[in-house]
Amino acid sequence: MILVIDNYDSFTYNLVQYLGELGARMEVYRNDRITVPEIRALAPEGIVLSPGPCTPDEAGVTLDVVRELGATTPILGVCLGHQAIGQAYGGRVVRAPYLMHGKTSPIHHRGDPLFAGLPSPFTATRYHSLIVDRDSLPGSLEVTAETADGLIMGLRHREHPVWGVQFHPESILTEGGHRLLRNFLDLAARHRRAAAPVT
Repeated sequence: MILVIDNYDSFTYNLVQYLGELGARMEVYRNDRITVPEIRALAPEGIVLSPGPCTPDEAGVTLDVVRELGATTPILGVCLGHQAIGQAYGGRVVRAPYLMHGKTSPIHHRGDPLFAGLPSPFTATRYHSLIVDRDSLPGSLEVTAETADGLIMGLRHREHPVWGVQFHPESILTEGGHRLLRNFLDLAARHRRAAAPVT
């Protein structure tokens, strides 16, 4: 089961639709309607942190999910969820140099498994006014994707199964959005198999 944390955003159900089309079984909870202990009890195979209209500090349980579950449960953060990953591990979320609202950009990636099968660059849709500040990025995180002018568009934790993307894979204008989400589901399944006790 994939748990989707809804950060009160209209894009959440686009994500849910895409994941459903890929065969994922899901449960969706708003960010103020579930706690970390309740999430642990659900034992999701992976967690998707949705976009949202606010900052990570205003996103309910989202930051705690990353801090407390990221070491053991695969997490994909999208837009606000991506920013929460950056902040949870010690980075700063700052105002972007320019507002992106429904605009597309070429995104260059570095071959991380989350981007398997996607060209570099690929076209992605962006809706954001905040970014994870590159200069504040902690050593535990690495950049996996960026714009031509160096803005962070993808992150991963170097040791934990945690990934973030600033753009919207669930947008119809994003190239390879289904493939990226399929890659996350595959990575989550692989992590679960690796963590399973040997019998």
